[in-house]
Amino acid sequence: MAIHRLLASLVIVAVGPVPSINPSMPVSLQSLLRITDTCTMRSTVYERFSSDEVTDKMLEEASELFSEHYGVWAKQAEQVEGPHGKAGEHVRLSKERLRKEHLPGDTSLYVRVTVDGRLAGNALAARWTANGRRICWVSQLVIHRDYRGFGLATGLLKQLKVDGDDVYGIASCHPAHILAFAKAFGSCIHTVSLDFIKQNAASIMKTSPVEYIRDAKLRGSLFDPSDKTGLVSGIDTRFFVDHKEPLEALAWVKKNREWPLGEMLEGDEFLLIVEATRPQASR
Repeated sequence: MAIHRLLASLVIVAVGPVPSINPSMPVSLQSLLRITDTCTMRSTVYERFSSDEVTDKMLEEASELFSEHYGVWAKQAEQVEGPHGKAGEHVRLSKERLRKEHLPGDTSLYVRVTVDGRLAGNALAARWTANGRRICWVSQLVIHRDYRGFGLATGLLKQLKVDGDDVYGIASCHPAHILAFAKAFGSCIHTVSLDFIKQNAASIMKTSPVEYIRDAKLRGSLFDPSDKTGLVSGIDTRFFVDHKEPLEALAWVKKNREWPLGEMLEGDEFLLIVEATRPQASR
């Protein structure tokens, strides 16, 4: 499959009044409502690269973005990660691990967004076939702290779409990423099909070229009716990142809108899998 590089330059201009943002809303969720003004973000450029187009320089920049803006380790991390997982220290990922673990095969994609020439966020996705359907799985999504709240996560995820994709998937501990994913791939979080996730998660994950997805264990009452933890749809990745910010965001989401995926547990991530939406043919 040939995947061509896409370079799109967008100048985002607010038209009319900017929608009111609830000050109690976590900044990572404000992107779902906010319109950007030209004084803050004059030039927003999205770029998409197939895995063989990704240079070491790009991965060095991606590694730096991840290591400074993804999150910090939780107190349980050292038991799993060893001395590299000290509580409160930034989670780090080398360029070598990025290429090996998040860009497998020749159909993976790397997308990035720059604002006024500065790297503001990126996303990586792997593709594979399961049960005759092509899967696009978002294996990483990171937004620079200075640029959260401007809709860049949704914009990045939209750039991952390729004709022929049948299913999109993501695992994340952050509700903002889950909401952005649902929005980017043509759904709303309250309308996602839990039955579709239940019926397809195992077969999709066990064929994944991404090791941490392939080895993860399904968690939640969706897969085990005896599960009383409060988690509905998730996976156990044994990735103990600090959940302070995600839990604050989750509390706001549950208070202000429907949230079907349940509670967040330490070492787990929410799991969302949706069918690709295709435009209906005109008559």
